[in-house]
Amino acid sequence: MSIYRRVLAYYRPFSVQTVLGLVLSLAAIALSLLRPWPFKIIVDDVLARNPQARFGNSPNLIPLLCLAFVAIQLLWGLLNLASNYLFVKVGLQALLKLRTDLYAYLQSLSLKYHDARRSSDSSFRVAYDSQSIQTIYNKGFTNIFGSIITLIGTFMIMLRMDWQLALLSLAIVPLLFASIYFFAHRIRTQSTSIQEQDSAMLAQAQEGLGAIRMVHAFGREDFEVSQFHQRATESLQANLRLTLTNVNSALVIGTLIAVGTAAMYYVGSLHVLRGTLTLGSLLVFSAYLLMLYQPLESLTYTAWAMEGATAGARRCFEVLDRADDVVDAPDAREISETTGALGFQSVAFSYGSERPVLRDIGLSISPNQIVALVGGTGAGKSTLLSLVPRFYDPNAGTVTLDGHDLRAITKKSLRAQIAIVLQDTLLFSTTIRENIAYGRPDATDEEIREAACRAQADEFISRLPAGYDSPVGERGGHLSVGQRQRIGIARAFLKDAPILLLDEPTSALDPTTEAAIMETIKDLMQGRTTLIVTHRLATIHGVDRIVVLENGRIVEQGTGPDLVARGGVYAKLYASGNYPS
Repeated sequence: MSIYRRVLAYYRPFSVQTVLGLVLSLAAIALSLLRPWPFKIIVDDVLARNPQARFGNSPNLIPLLCLAFVAIQLLWGLLNLASNYLFVKVGLQALLKLRTDLYAYLQSLSLKYHDARRSSDSSFRVAYDSQSIQTIYNKGFTNIFGSIITLIGTFMIMLRMDWQLALLSLAIVPLLFASIYFFAHRIRTQSTSIQEQDSAMLAQAQEGLGAIRMVHAFGREDFEVSQFHQRATESLQANLRLTLTNVNSALVIGTLIAVGTAAMYYVGSLHVLRGTLTLGSLLVFSAYLLMLYQPLESLTYTAWAMEGATAGARRCFEVLDRADDVVDAPDAREISETTGALGFQSVAFSYGSERPVLRDIGLSISPNQIVALVGGTGAGKSTLLSLVPRFYDPNAGTVTLDGHDLRAITKKSLRAQIAIVLQDTLLFSTTIRENIAYGRPDATDEEIREAACRAQADEFISRLPAGYDSPVGERGGHLSVGQRQRIGIARAFLKDAPILLLDEPTSALDPTTEAAIMETIKDLMQGRTTLIVTHRLATIHGVDRIVVLENGRIVEQGTGPDLVARGGVYAKLYASGNYPS
């Protein structure tokens, strides 16, 4: 399907408004074709004292004809205003629909897609590339419609007035279309380059500002500024290339139109001197010539605007055409409850073409069992955890819940059964109340406060000036690490899901805060199937089972004391000074 057909599909829900706008536009075009005639009557009939004047030759007609000109202009302006308003409204509605579809689809795509791309590029496509759909409509389709109707109407009137001048006026049209073809490819390529460079510049700015504490800590302000300056310079150069192309194209088009106008003035003057054309008719013909060339020029610039907008639209549809790596089976069912029994059968996984991260994982976890995953960096612990909520699907093997393949369960209902606490709790730039209730937005104030109390967060929240309505700042910047972690735990308490996933929940905390947080986490784990990833072996030595991974494989599993007694990998890790006892 062509890019333009896909864009038009977004305008089908607004077809009634579009048709109404086109009707108003047609009426405005008809009125614009009448604008030169009051002056023609004044010149040929009144000023020339023409005895055969159809409307009379009295000087008293001049005020009426001037009023008629004003009335025509006013009515044309009102119709044009109404049609433009409708077209802009429809364009903005379609833009809203595309942006929403784009953002919703980005939200649904798997982490594998987002891992491979900068988030700023996706943001750029939603905020800026999406505007192309409005450009294609408002500066494209509607302009083309109006220009073609004006062109046809103007040419038909000119043809009836003086067919020789009319045909002469069209002599430059082949040259205009040749110019369009010549510059179109350059404009498309350079517009794409601008969007890519602007996206890279936005990414550099977001990355530098997002890590501002690190930049200040290492005194790298000058380096970050130089990196941004380089990206901004590349964007500037791309814009200059497109500007130069536009200036050159405008020079060519303007020169061609000037040549056509000069030719018409020359031949028209000869016709007036020969008496085959009146002076008033020549004046009207000159006005129509401008009306003829204006849509031709508009079509030229429209074609180039469409080329530039097409590049942005193509970047949007690239996302919408991207196949989701994690999809529900056609017969996937929703679940409302689960016992929490998890199973991994011959599971293998790799990120793209890299070496496998997980190899032949076989693991069975009973309901309400607490299982810890340990191993060195890169062993595959967090990846294994990520397969449970289907952030990724395994390349081979199956992951099951209550004996059912996770792919046979809808992602939404599966994730409703899972609560997650991460190493760095992610908070949104809103209030503490809304962050705690993120997994259960319908929770009451009492339930939110109870969850905070169980997470030992109510005390510090109550001391804040606005309490639970206090803003947390961007990414929770107004709170300490321990406070953010407690809010993350409160969020898990409030969700009250039967499966709990903990990924390094205390690794960023000091020993005192860690001890307090672990007491809260132990309460949170009770009565839930729990998978916990950690390097702090002392915090999980007494859990139901410990699974040790090495190079993506399970090398041993059992209780902490049993594994220490075996003297294997876990025993060496536990005895290492890197792990507190």
